[in-house]
Amino acid sequence: MGDAGAGVKIDVFWDEGMLKHDTGIGVFDTGMEVGFLEVLEKHPENSDRVRNMVSILKKGPIAPYISWNSGRSALISELLSFHTPEYVNELLEADKEGGKDLCAGTFLNPGSWDAALLAAGTTLSAMKHLLDGHGKVAYALVRPPGHHAQPSQADGYCFLNNAGLAVQLALDSGCKKVAVIDIDVHYGNGTAEGFYKSNKVLTISLHMNHGSWGPSHPQNGSVDELGEGEGYGYNLNLPLPNGTGDKGYICAFNELVVPSIQKFGPDMIVLVAGQDSSAFDPNGRQCLTMEGYREIGRIVHVLAKSESDGRLLIVQEGGYHVTYSAYCLHATLEGVLNLPITLLSDPLGGGYPEDETFSVKVIEAIKNFQKDKVPFWRNS
Repeated sequence: MGDAGAGVKIDVFWDEGMLKHDTGIGVFDTGMEVGFLEVLEKHPENSDRVRNMVSILKKGPIAPYISWNSGRSALISELLSFHTPEYVNELLEADKEGGKDLCAGTFLNPGSWDAALLAAGTTLSAMKHLLDGHGKVAYALVRPPGHHAQPSQADGYCFLNNAGLAVQLALDSGCKKVAVIDIDVHYGNGTAEGFYKSNKVLTISLHMNHGSWGPSHPQNGSVDELGEGEGYGYNLNLPLPNGTGDKGYICAFNELVVPSIQKFGPDMIVLVAGQDSSAFDPNGRQCLTMEGYREIGRIVHVLAKSESDGRLLIVQEGGYHVTYSAYCLHATLEGVLNLPITLLSDPLGGGYPEDETFSVKVIEAIKNFQKDKVPFWRNS
């Protein structure tokens, strides 16, 4: 049975101003308008996907468990806790000049900078809500996403690293150790880069084995990217085979994520949640369904209860199937609430058949590779 009980809420932080980030149309995420195509499509990271997330939380069966909170814009001074002054100035200048294509698929257009400041500030407000003891679970429903944004450059639709800023706020506010679990289908390279030399932050990323995609994303997300200096062994990458699916992801959580978090012993957990790992996402190939997201949410709920006094910040990242992403978000939050019954069934029937044999072998290989390299696993 679940232990959500009456009166338990997830504090959602949201501001409609984030919808003003207009990523345009073109051939997928390129922004190119090719004359021989009659119908162009919206950039994958568009406002429709987030409108549906807001809608399903307000109108769906999870609504009684949601408490809505206003967002705010981040101050420039707050951005400097994670980002370099030179990079922040670059963004400010790009906004003043009316926009700039910062890297492939990542367009800062009129209105984008204000939306990015709202995303960062809203995430900081959600973290402060937890730090001040006003709640146990907070969800920053934000866009543009952030986990690819590195301290000194934009990447992968991301300008400011919302989760990274929140983690640094937690450290600056007295948290001794923070754990980040990133389930977006792409490597959370920006967050990892920001804390790559720190032993106070454990960054774990479960992602499609996509490698580097160019100068803006030099990291490969491979198992040997373990951190540097004091941070060696505190960046754990779990590159999973395409089509890993629900069973493979749950195996990765049980075999690698859960024991790593337990050994690390954080006093704050941040779940970086992207639904682009779903079975129907145009940007991913991992085949997770609502049931997989629900179980991930449940596992993270149990971890937060045992390791961080229930304190959990959830930060929205990718998820580009305009309808199914909203359903998968709903399922994730059901799991985080640990509800005794399923509130919302899968409208698409559960995706594709799974063969987890290969995925399990990969997970075992990652485990064997990491076991002697992760400091808090040694002599245990």
